[in-house]
Amino acid sequence: MIKSYFKTAWRNITRNKLTAFINVFGLAIGLSCSLLIWLWVSDELSYNRFLPGVKDIYEVHVNAPFNGDTITMTASPGPLAEALQNNIPQIEQATKMTYDRDVLFTVGAKSLKEKGTYATAGFFKVFPLKTIAGNPNEAIASIDQIVITRKIAQKYFNGSGAVGKTIRIDNKKDYRVGAVIEDIPHNSTIQFDWMINFKAQEQDWMKTWGNISFFTYVRLRPHVDLSSTVRNLRTIYPKFASEGFRPNYPTLQAITDVYLYADYKNGKPTGSGRIEYVKIFAAIAIFILLVACMNFMNLATARASLRAKEIGIRKVAGARKASLVGQFMTESLFTCVLATLLSIAITTLLLPAFNHLFDKQIQLNFSQPALWCSIIVLVTVTSVIAGSYPSLFLASFKPVRILKGNAGTQSSNTASVRKALVIVQFALSAFLIVGMLAVSKQVNYIQHKNLGFDKEHIIYLPLDGDLYKRIDAYQNELNKLSYVQASDPINTLPMDLNSTSGDLSWPGKPADLQTETVATSTGYGFAKTLGITMAEGRDFSKDYPGDSLSYVINESAAKMMGMQNGAVGKQVKFWNGNGRIIGVMKDFHMASLHTAIKPLILCLAPSNTSYMMIRLHAGQTKEAIAAISKITASFNPAYPFEYHFADETYEQMYKSEMQVSALVNYFGILAAVISCLGLFGMIAFSAERRTREIGIRKVLGSSVLGIVRLLSVESLKTIIISMTIAFPLAYWAMNEWLASFAYKSSGGIWIFIVTASVMLMVSCVTIGFQAIKAAMANPVKSLRTE
Repeated sequence: MIKSYFKTAWRNITRNKLTAFINVFGLAIGLSCSLLIWLWVSDELSYNRFLPGVKDIYEVHVNAPFNGDTITMTASPGPLAEALQNNIPQIEQATKMTYDRDVLFTVGAKSLKEKGTYATAGFFKVFPLKTIAGNPNEAIASIDQIVITRKIAQKYFNGSGAVGKTIRIDNKKDYRVGAVIEDIPHNSTIQFDWMINFKAQEQDWMKTWGNISFFTYVRLRPHVDLSSTVRNLRTIYPKFASEGFRPNYPTLQAITDVYLYADYKNGKPTGSGRIEYVKIFAAIAIFILLVACMNFMNLATARASLRAKEIGIRKVAGARKASLVGQFMTESLFTCVLATLLSIAITTLLLPAFNHLFDKQIQLNFSQPALWCSIIVLVTVTSVIAGSYPSLFLASFKPVRILKGNAGTQSSNTASVRKALVIVQFALSAFLIVGMLAVSKQVNYIQHKNLGFDKEHIIYLPLDGDLYKRIDAYQNELNKLSYVQASDPINTLPMDLNSTSGDLSWPGKPADLQTETVATSTGYGFAKTLGITMAEGRDFSKDYPGDSLSYVINESAAKMMGMQNGAVGKQVKFWNGNGRIIGVMKDFHMASLHTAIKPLILCLAPSNTSYMMIRLHAGQTKEAIAAISKITASFNPAYPFEYHFADETYEQMYKSEMQVSALVNYFGILAAVISCLGLFGMIAFSAERRTREIGIRKVLGSSVLGIVRLLSVESLKTIIISMTIAFPLAYWAMNEWLASFAYKSSGGIWIFIVTASVMLMVSCVTIGFQAIKAAMANPVKSLRTE
């Protein structure tokens, strides 16, 4: 019987090639999109889950009361890890680590910069990463040893015998390789290529409770009560921290949630973050698959009359309804299998480009049972969704009506179901197109918004090695170049100005007011280099020796202090001690447009900077970089020349938005294509069924335009209804997404106008092509044949 089912399925496919092509190709596109997104979603959900005993590993955050609210800091103070280790019995092991650092590795004649971190001795007990050689626990416990990854061992020691070899760091100190570990997987929130004991770089300021500059992680003992552990954490700050920080308290976030759930409000996780994009992508996959399935259902039920005699004969011959349902479900399954094979080929071809777009390392590994299980589930679900209604509908035909010749008439219920499917199909497509335009509009707004500073033609480079010691001489040589407009050393890049301080005070400051001020150290020429307009006063200048005890602020800082008018000359107290404000800068966007502009204060301290920013003249970038490279090599010959463009770094802040924009664009277009394929098939079949009617109308004098109108009007009504349903939902979803931005594009009515125009235009082209073809046919041929 099964063999007979498949034979019949194959015959129907070969007999109705156009319908089969639309079904197979439409389903293949839908399945390819779903498979790609499933791979992406699986990768997103897998972050940090490769770690042994991952359910007991937590990242420690710090909650701090702030003006009646509670802010959550993912970074933590230096003494916290040790305090947790020694005072919380539920904690088996605690560790802390620094931010990533680029240092110069020198092995023999090879010198390259490598990214790594410093961590305390318990790191590999919290994170038991796979070891290749040596003992990482012993290595990290020593201040003279270094742990490296397989990649580093291969690069410097050809992958063999690295343990015991020596690596010189920053031309200052030699470290012996104590262990080699496996490369950190891409789906880890902690990334490093080398690790050295924290004490090797520890300074006194790192031991204070007020400096929030490190990441703390803990491994809890098995089966401990999490709620009691969190309650115990509240005893740490009152016991060890200084008076001003005692209201703060640590809190825990599972390491498996760190990547996906990054947003906090009033000290509690909001359940949003990267997970929002996972939900969006998963919804898009479901939408497109539903659109493809609806194509199948529409065409299968529309062509019911052509299967009527077959069904009647089968029923008269004794076929039961269950066997007929099995026949048509088998045909659905057969179509889905063909579509799946095609979709696997499409996915394989698209995967490299998909990985490049989303910075992933996803592979179709057919040796993994999980992949095959997923494909089987996808095929089964798709075939059931696509084939259920057509199977039940066709199997319900009455043999008496069939033998009387009434099978060709479609019931009003059937027609209504088909119309409903078309409406839902086009509503989903309209929803995606609105999303595509809304996301594209916001991303375009981000890229072209006036940020308050000019990020074009700015490069920056790290002040490594001897550059740090000779900043003034190095900057003077740079400024002599005709290619250079201005330069300025800075401790934190403008795109990374997010570390805050509560140390700002001024005469008349309310005693209960807590301040959160972004701050950085800079040299002379910050405003000129970044193209920032001064609202009042001036920038730091070498012509004024007293500027070392002065400050430059932005408009938001002036507003916070109640100095909107006449801030210049007012006294404040900050890192450099008591000083006066000499300038107020126009507000500029330091962070992404998701967050509002924060108060900013600049301190003059060229010796406490980490980068040199350089503004170049337009059109001379290549020559400028060559000249800067030559000067840099003369000052710092031991380090390779490294530079970055500020505009490219700024765009990295919106990588997620740009990826979502690309995904919605591509898949929104695909959904529209699938819908139009189905519409094309429906119009083609409608014209085929009405061949004799069209011929008679032409003989009686009907024009081509009249016949086109006859075939088009009903379909266009359906599409208009679908947009009426989709637009309110799309408007709500668009506003929900835009709510995460503090600054967003305005005026969205044109998005719906464009969507409606595109949908109608594409539909008219699809309908018109088939309608004109039918209307232009020779009526003699139509009337001569049954």
